[in-house]
Amino acid sequence: MLDALAHVGRDPATGGYVRDAWSDADLELRGWFAGESARRGLDLNEDRNGNLWAWWGDPSGEPGVVAGSHLDSVRQGGAYDGPLGVVSAFAALDLLRERGFRPGRPVGVACFTDEEGARFGVPCVGSRLLTGVLAPEQALGLTDDRGDTLADVLTRAGRDPRGLGPDPETLATVGAFVELHVEQGRALAALDRPVGAGLSIWPHGRWRFDLRGRADHAGTTRLTDRDDPMLLLARLVLSARSAAARHEALATVGKVLVTPNNANAIPGHVAAWLDARGPTEASVRALVRDLYDQLTDDTPPGTTSGERSEGPSGGIPGEGEIRPGRGVNPSGGGGFPGESASSRANMTFPEGGGVPSGGGADPSGSGGFRGGSASSRASASFPGGGEVSAGGGANLSGGGEGSPGRGGSFSGGRVVEVREESWTPLVEFERGLRERVARAAGEVPVLATGAGHDAGILAAAGVPAAMLFVRNPTGVSHSPEEHAEEADCRAGVIALADVLEELCR
Repeated sequence: MLDALAHVGRDPATGGYVRDAWSDADLELRGWFAGESARRGLDLNEDRNGNLWAWWGDPSGEPGVVAGSHLDSVRQGGAYDGPLGVVSAFAALDLLRERGFRPGRPVGVACFTDEEGARFGVPCVGSRLLTGVLAPEQALGLTDDRGDTLADVLTRAGRDPRGLGPDPETLATVGAFVELHVEQGRALAALDRPVGAGLSIWPHGRWRFDLRGRADHAGTTRLTDRDDPMLLLARLVLSARSAAARHEALATVGKVLVTPNNANAIPGHVAAWLDARGPTEASVRALVRDLYDQLTDDTPPGTTSGERSEGPSGGIPGEGEIRPGRGVNPSGGGGFPGESASSRANMTFPEGGGVPSGGGADPSGSGGFRGGSASSRASASFPGGGEVSAGGGANLSGGGEGSPGRGGSFSGGRVVEVREESWTPLVEFERGLRERVARAAGEVPVLATGAGHDAGILAAAGVPAAMLFVRNPTGVSHSPEEHAEEADCRAGVIALADVLEELCR
């Protein structure tokens, strides 16, 4: 089925994919999903936030087990991130039917809208709206690079933007969610295993840095008279790397908009987006505060040997060898169920290293199948700011107040302004469900990850959720080099079918 999607949104010059939410490519993919659902006789529903649900059985009477992922992509991304999970869900359902299995609960295939956030800047828009983490008024005001709001785009796509918002009725149909995803690191390749299960997701967020200067002529303005925000951008990029090493976190400046963006003009304004992730919320927020302080300090930051220390392998945290117990199940389950920590002392877990326990879904180990009311799970806590909308999160120092529709921010006068656009707290997948999934999939290794997923949003909102990873031999993702071997994809489908069978008994 992946072959049927290979042409959609593909850039022939690079081989990468551009599948922005609600673009022509995305609408074509949504049509493909509807066609696959119809061919299998599934009942297709589109919820009020544009997420797609295809059901084998009726979930209105009893919550079902759902598998799936997303079909949108980062710009110039790979073919597997998202689509592999949706295609594998359909294929796993086919395999269950071939086995003659009759599920004791409804089985669903889900496709979440705008998981990557490539167009409007906020990731997991569909699942955030569904669970009430993202306020509809804030979502509708999000703009793309052309200045179109989400409300404009939805209207052109034939949807009613007034319908966006928390959807407890739809959420109540999901008794458990399992997301299969291509691995976005090299842990499974290092372990020579085709499939793994998810342990946790690092806390992570996106911040917009507005750097202001004065537009002027490139050929007539003396160096001493220039107010060039590109110098602040250079400091931001370099400081992000050293600050990430100091705080044992990850930081990326991956998107920049320059105004007026003329080769012969000094810019007047630069907007730069920082993606920061780490093992704890404190480390991530300290990193962002550190960057702000460096940008607003009139003295150029010095570089000490301590600042350049980047771990035992010389790489960023998560790239090299890790200490025993990091990157493994902190409850003692380890990378491989039943394996002792001492035998894993030299394992590498580049998916994200270790994550302390706490946060996210209920770690009590119940492994239970959810069937309660969704209304009590409609909102999720935004660390540092109480229960607020995504992007209306905490003060970037971690202690201030946030308000719906306005991101936590601080400003260095008119020169540097920082605004939190999204925040996802630490998520630990529910232990009992996680262990059932790892066991049903064939006693697969359990991995932490620094990559965000819709499964993490659902888990943080109280929905029992789990993940399966399929080996990526290149270890590269969000790039045309992203890859998974056909045999490993088949192994992933079999593992997912086995997990669905286990959860539907």
